Amino acid sequence: MSDKEKNKKSKGKKKHSHWPLKVFLMSIALSAVLSFLSSTALSGAGSIVAIVVLLAFILLGIIFDMIGVAVTAADPRPFHSMAAHKEKGGKEAIRLLSRANEVSSFCNDVVGDICGIVSGSTAAVIVVQLQRNFNTTSVLISIGVTALISGLTIGGKALGKTVAINDCTNVVYRVARVMHTLHLFR
Repeated sequence: MSDKEKNKKSKGKKKHSHWPLKVFLMSIALSAVLSFLSSTALSGAGSIVAIVVLLAFILLGIIFDMIGVAVTAADPRPFHSMAAHKEKGGKEAIRLLSRANEVSSFCNDVVGDICGIVSGSTAAVIVVQLQRNFNTTSVLISIGVTALISGLTIGGKALGKTVAINDCTNVVYRVARVMHTLHLFR
C-alpha cells in the first residue's frame, strides 16, 4: 500500500477524543482540592464561616456557569480584531472560543457540579451546627437550609445565564484578560 493510500485511509477514520478521560481526571483532582479546602475551612469553624464558605462555592458555581454559557454564545470576530491589534486578552479569547465545547464542559459540568456537591456537604455542616445551636433535631431546619441554598444557586445561575447570553463578548473578554494577567495558556 502506498503512502497516499495510507494517508487517505487514515483520514477516513474518526479521531478519538481524549477529552472524556481528561474531564474525568480533572474532576477527581479538582473535587479533591475543593473538598479539602472546604473541610479545612469548616473544621472547628462557626456558623458564620460555614455560611461564607457556602456562599463562596455558590458564587464560584455561578461565575463558572456564566463563563461556560458566554463562551458558547460569543462571536469570535471582535476577538480576532483584538488579537490582530495585539490587545491584552485577544489571543486568550480566541483560544477560549476555539475550544468552546471543552471550556463549556469544564466550566458548567466539572466546576459547576463540583461546587454543587461541595455546597451540599457544606449545607449539611450548617444544618448540624444550627440543630446543635437550637438544641433540636427538627427536619424543618434541613428543609429550610436546602430550599434556601437551592434558590440561591438556581436563581443565581438563571441571572448569570441571562448576563452571559446578553453580554457574552464582555464576559469572555474579562475572562481572557484575567487569563492574560495570570499568563494562562500562552
